[in-house]
Amino acid sequence: MYMNGKEIKTGLNRSSLVRLYEMYNFCSSTMALPLILILGLGYMGNCMAYGSPSQTTMHTNNWAVLVCTSRYWFNYRHMANTLSLYRTVKRLGIPDERIILMLADDIACNARNKYPAKVFNNENQKINLYGDNVEVDYRGYEVTVENFLRVLTGRHEVAVPRSKRLLSDEGSHILLYMTGHGGDEFLKFQDSEELQSHDLADAVKQMKEKHRFKELLIMVDTCQAATLFNQLHSPGVLAIGSSKKGENSYSHHLDPDVGVSVVDRFTYYTLAFFERLNMYDNTSLISLFRSYNPSLLMSTAYYKTDLYQRKLEKIPVTNFFGSVMETVHTDSAYKLVSRKGSSKAKLMSHHNERTLICSDDPDHISKTSTRVTLFLFYLIDLKKKREGKRRVMQDDHEHGALTSIWRSLHDKMEQIEDADTFVNYGLAIMLPFLGISMWLSR
Repeated sequence: MYMNGKEIKTGLNRSSLVRLYEMYNFCSSTMALPLILILGLGYMGNCMAYGSPSQTTMHTNNWAVLVCTSRYWFNYRHMANTLSLYRTVKRLGIPDERIILMLADDIACNARNKYPAKVFNNENQKINLYGDNVEVDYRGYEVTVENFLRVLTGRHEVAVPRSKRLLSDEGSHILLYMTGHGGDEFLKFQDSEELQSHDLADAVKQMKEKHRFKELLIMVDTCQAATLFNQLHSPGVLAIGSSKKGENSYSHHLDPDVGVSVVDRFTYYTLAFFERLNMYDNTSLISLFRSYNPSLLMSTAYYKTDLYQRKLEKIPVTNFFGSVMETVHTDSAYKLVSRKGSSKAKLMSHHNERTLICSDDPDHISKTSTRVTLFLFYLIDLKKKREGKRRVMQDDHEHGALTSIWRSLHDKMEQIEDADTFVNYGLAIMLPFLGISMWLSR
């Protein structure tokens, strides 16, 4: 064989070389289009995998993480703040299984509490915030910076139960409320450790990268609360604080019977805003933000909106503080079947199993016939599958091992749902043809 004017010894006769050359031409002409399609599908799969899901994912559920970072009797108001928000979000529709409540829980049964097992946020003592339906997820010394960050990022130890986990997803709206003592870019946890602004920003960044929320609202009631938001850079995040840098956050009033302040000003006016609403209300977030009067707060409420893409005028407050009401659209009205008179029942037994059948109930007869029909279709389909497997085994026996390998490969290709797996199979198919082409090009 001569190639580029030189004689090459291949060890093959002329007919074998001709067959190999024909195979090479066939592969070059027929495999070009599948290769382009495979590469195109791989590119589309990468675009789908690394695209931003929060822009296309629907809002499907709401979560609330409510944190009181203080302990001891003189911080009574911080526990009352948290329990007040807990009561509000439950009233507006967020269930307990989607609320993570963290508080020291050392006030209700404190020896100095004149009203044992009760916590109030107003001197009229009208509402007991510590009622029968309070489910505390993290209490006492469990309220730490580490556990707080684990809740946000989902990095729990294996033994942590599901009830203490934030099981949100890329369709979740999350309300994060924190209250306690803070300062310039930090929030104290039970006078023993601090949460820094960069810790909060890193946790939010991880949540965004792991698709743990669609939108996040952070609300902080503490001194210099706005400074906690300085390091936030993740999209889809709203933040509001009770005070700017250099400002304090003050309590609203005290209860003479209790002997300490029972609520902070920022939380008090937040509750006053929500007491006028119900879960079906469409009041916007901008209405909440504009309701804070600096002269009443004795500080300046600050809200950070540069990371949030949507207009606040079009966002209901229940998108974060309430439930998600699922609506099913139907083209026609539901037909109600009126049933008059008493129905006669027949009690039938078959193999010691009893079934109660109404003789004048057409719905039951229809359901029974439908089940029988579906079962018959299932038997027919099962028979066809068995016959198909028999034919495959016969074809494999007749046509040999090569046909069997090709058929099994084809069946695997039909079952592929992942774009990356499809690309890998395509490349595996291409390897033999590439090896032949490289060998012939020598």
